[in-house]
Amino acid sequence: MSRAAAVPLAAASKTASQENFPVASLLLPKHKRATIMAYYHFARHADDIGDSPSLSPEEKVAGLDALDRALRGEESGPALVLAEEYRRAVDGNEAMIEHASQLLHAFRRDSVRDYCEDWADLMAYCRHSAAPVGRFLLDLHGESHDTFPPSDALCAALQVLNHLQDCGKDYHELKRVYIPRDWLAAQGLTVQVLEGNRSPAALRQVLDQMLDATDGLIELARPLTGRVKDLRMRLQCAVTVRVAEQLSAKLRRGDPLAERVKLGKLDYAGVFLVGLWRGLTA
Repeated sequence: MSRAAAVPLAAASKTASQENFPVASLLLPKHKRATIMAYYHFARHADDIGDSPSLSPEEKVAGLDALDRALRGEESGPALVLAEEYRRAVDGNEAMIEHASQLLHAFRRDSVRDYCEDWADLMAYCRHSAAPVGRFLLDLHGESHDTFPPSDALCAALQVLNHLQDCGKDYHELKRVYIPRDWLAAQGLTVQVLEGNRSPAALRQVLDQMLDATDGLIELARPLTGRVKDLRMRLQCAVTVRVAEQLSAKLRRGDPLAERVKLGKLDYAGVFLVGLWRGLTA
């Protein structure tokens, strides 16, 4: 057994309340929230393994592999309880297990690789790091799989926005960069530009290029609300799309190297009201 799979669970690096998107919000049915939180806690623990400063790349991958086996009922242990709890929460349903297993591909990549070559490479990463979250929620609510394409686009947009928010932090703490290397190179930049506490004009161009591409993803995501049949899930989707829109706009005005650009309480109040209206009229 790997060291990552043998050590006791540590406190998670981030809580649900610190996420950009609402986790198990009151918009969703109470009887589904426990399953959603089981998925969230599993994902957060797996992500923390991939980001651990005390584990080698090999130990991280081995720990993530052990989580994958625990998801499938093939292994158990003190550090695997969150995988086991999620398996129980979904009654071992293979499709729901796969939505959790898919996340591990992204965390394995984070364990051994610290860059994205280009936009397509970043989207391939999001296919595993973000899209499974939306698919899990949609399957949990019994939605048609024709909701998956716009959901994938929304989840990718949220992931990229989070990467932009944390671009300085990720570089300083993890030496990990999700900004496409070819876009940096086109502006004559290297990843060392992220060492500063303010974005120079050339980096601002790259950030805006990423936001342009992300706004394209948000556009692809807008049909999602109208395709979701469950009212409460539809409202959740509408609110989440609005979160992405507002956060993208904030990042255009703010500098993520100078401060963490995020939505405030008033922003979230507006997001909620607009999202509710869109969801009810979809």
